[in-house]
Amino acid sequence: MLELLLTIIIFLILVIPVGTYLYHITAGKKTFADPVMNKVDGAIYKVCGIDPKKGMTWWQYAAALLLTNAIMIFIGYIILRIQSIALFNPNGIGNMEQTLSFNTIISFMTNTNLQHYSGESGLSYLSQMTVIAFMMFVSAASGYAACGAFIRGLAGKTKDDVGNFYSDLVRVTTRVLLPFSFIGGLLLVWQGVPQTLGGNIVVDTIEGMKQTIAMGPVAAVEIIKHLGTNGGGFFGANSTTPMENPTIITNLIELYSMMILPGACVVTFGKMVRDRKKAIALENGLPETSSKPDFATKIFGREGRSIFLAMGIIFVIGLSVCFWAESQGNPALADVGLLQSMGSMEGKEVRFGIAQSAMFTTTTTSFTTGTVNNMHDTLTPLGGMIPLLHMMLNVVFGGKGVGLMNMIMYAVLAVFICGLMIGRTPEYLGKKIEGREMKLTALCIIIHPFLILAFSAIAVATSGGLEGITNPGFHGLSQVLYEYASSAANNGSGFEGLADNSYFWNITTGLAMFFGRYLSIVIQLAIAGSLMKKRFVGESVGTLHTDNTAFAVILVFVVYIFAALTFFPALALGPIAEHLTLWS
Repeated sequence: MLELLLTIIIFLILVIPVGTYLYHITAGKKTFADPVMNKVDGAIYKVCGIDPKKGMTWWQYAAALLLTNAIMIFIGYIILRIQSIALFNPNGIGNMEQTLSFNTIISFMTNTNLQHYSGESGLSYLSQMTVIAFMMFVSAASGYAACGAFIRGLAGKTKDDVGNFYSDLVRVTTRVLLPFSFIGGLLLVWQGVPQTLGGNIVVDTIEGMKQTIAMGPVAAVEIIKHLGTNGGGFFGANSTTPMENPTIITNLIELYSMMILPGACVVTFGKMVRDRKKAIALENGLPETSSKPDFATKIFGREGRSIFLAMGIIFVIGLSVCFWAESQGNPALADVGLLQSMGSMEGKEVRFGIAQSAMFTTTTTSFTTGTVNNMHDTLTPLGGMIPLLHMMLNVVFGGKGVGLMNMIMYAVLAVFICGLMIGRTPEYLGKKIEGREMKLTALCIIIHPFLILAFSAIAVATSGGLEGITNPGFHGLSQVLYEYASSAANNGSGFEGLADNSYFWNITTGLAMFFGRYLSIVIQLAIAGSLMKKRFVGESVGTLHTDNTAFAVILVFVVYIFAALTFFPALALGPIAEHLTLWS
């Protein structure tokens, strides 16, 4: 427990400066990197013909994001289909099959990184660098750019300008992802993660046999896969293998890399909303607030504090359940005299143990990264239910700002429900929530469970889906639910028990990833565009305050109630039924 507590405390310490830095970038304020990066960005703008000062409406921003991503999808698909050429292919990897190429390119452009192949045998170095690593940068930058535009829409000073997508894409890449990846990559190399363009190595083992050790530019892919909340492993075993994650130090580096930027997005949101409130108070000659702000308010802003607290509560609850469930072990092993005091070590690395495995599992599915340092298919039923549930919720920090954007959708829903209780029009961030916003919010919230449950139903009702299920009974259903929850949440991790490299699974999960990513972004930008056109309304005695602890608790209950109503029947037939059967 102390190990987990210290890990969370260090995260809270790191998120403060990184969140402040990301806030300055998103809000267009000065940073210490400006003297160098302004020249770099200026050169990119000049070559690409970008006017960074030209603002966009929400629909122009969405169109630019979709068009840019579509072009990169097309180019990446072509590279995967011709990767057998001799360029950067010392191991002689062949071309990728067409449906697998479709699934892979959609997966990496949507920041999902669901892998129906093993990286060391399915991709050439050319594909690893120009498709996989490149997509890890631009897909993450696209997501953070959309999040920045969404925040500007809610807290902006104009009625039609959410920023410039191309400028946001460049600034996030050059000022955040590239420098952070360079530093993190060097730290991984220091700990023994390979970084080479040489071919695989054949070594003599102590048993006198020959063994092939896969090599490649691993550290470069490894750091951006976590920092960009991507998750796709250079090797099929992902971060369980010592070639990607050799020590407890690399485990912590990878852990904090996937946590830091999603947490920083909440800090950015809180600070930008606070700036807008200050501006309104100044315009009206009023004080910003009547009470002295505490430390958390200074760091996160009042609105950011309540959102961060709600996310933190759900994360800690999930982590506690996962750690407890894995610590209980498997009752079937007690019957044959095996140690129960060790907990369930099946599928886990001894160098990480129960605690860091539970932390990594909960984090990778809460921050929608998808990387794994243990095999999720071997988790206990309740331990495996937590990552499944957090992907179904898709609001616990999330990756690329997704968790923040989705949690704000639930905040809008919460103020609407509370407004109905007291009989007044709901308000959020000083704007009235009316019919248009509620319809879009409801649509955005419904899309995610619809994709998960509809595709799961198709999978268990058709021959193409049933052929991929290798585990009978309750666990087989859990694997299906996990695959589509991972796809729709753009997470990418898997239970790995499915025979998923088939036409059916490649196409259906590809569609789930595509719609799960782009429909939500477009709808959320539309909501921000609608709210930014409305005038601010002053607080009254009936205003529901959304910047306190009480609202954070309300938000947690709204999220859990929605999850119970939507997903409980499916969970009851999967991990819950498996748990009851195992412990009966």
